Amino acid sequence: MDRKDPSPDTPDFIAPIADMPSPLEAAPLAYENPGFLNSPDGRIIRILSEYSEPLARFRHERIQDTVVFFGSARFRGLDEANRQLELLENTGSTARAPQEEQPATAPELEQGTATELSRRRAEAAVEMAHYYEDARTLARMLTEWAQGLKARRHRFVVTSGGGPGIMEAANRGAYEAGGKSIGLNIRLPFEQFPNPYITPELNFEFHYFFMRKYWFAYLAKALVVFPGGFGTLDEMFELLTLAQTGKLAKKITVIMYGSSYWKDVINLDVLVDKGAISPRDRELFTFADTPEKAFELLRDGLIHNHLEPEAARAASGAEDEVAVSPEIARTKG
Repeated sequence: MDRKDPSPDTPDFIAPIADMPSPLEAAPLAYENPGFLNSPDGRIIRILSEYSEPLARFRHERIQDTVVFFGSARFRGLDEANRQLELLENTGSTARAPQEEQPATAPELEQGTATELSRRRAEAAVEMAHYYEDARTLARMLTEWAQGLKARRHRFVVTSGGGPGIMEAANRGAYEAGGKSIGLNIRLPFEQFPNPYITPELNFEFHYFFMRKYWFAYLAKALVVFPGGFGTLDEMFELLTLAQTGKLAKKITVIMYGSSYWKDVINLDVLVDKGAISPRDRELFTFADTPEKAFELLRDGLIHNHLEPEAARAASGAEDEVAVSPEIARTKG
């Protein structure tokens, strides 16, 4: 029997090769697909990356715990060339604030041409230069002491938000002591760069503020809060609230540096009088006004709350909680 010619209506019809579509290239792997990773659907991957990637680097660099320095990022460090400070446009920005907001210069003050704002800013600039140098000195003292501790990993590593101002001073002091220091920078909608004193392997940049805050809190055994603005207040109260509510499975030493500044900015007695906080909540932190006093408070708190208990556990033969995974400071949850 003759075989019928194939037709489109028959199940065994095979299209001519000329009508076949072009071969497809291999699809990108999901974790190499920038369109997906940068989309709203990829947000969970980005969040997890800001947890896992820093964790891997902290393990590789053998960082056990940290001491965090907070403070203003709007003032640059003291310029040794002209002995003046300039105000930055915004927190972390590399651009200068408008000229009318800048501290008055010495000639302007002498000639009486300075505005009231620029005159006050000039007085503040002198004060901020003082705080910059104090943060630098304190970070150096702390790093020199921590390097003398016998430990398998790096202890009480100076950590900042990675930007200019007080943050730069903290990283600079640790750098000058020959130690490691950490910079947890944040990507902002204007030009900004990490300061040059951060250990390159510990230079981080975050997209999410809450993941950056997580790494500030998770490794910290102490906190030093220098004068600053919204960001400093936000970060300080975040950690004070965690301590107040018992969410940290560790004791954390908190030092507010510059008592006159902080007592002008925050009236905690009003919070106590109104019943908003307990009188004992004022014991969550201590004031200090010199690097020597701040270092004494830091050292005593770190020894009492961490080094002595660790030595006692080692003497009793108990396995040290930091000697097991994940090899970093333990917290609740």
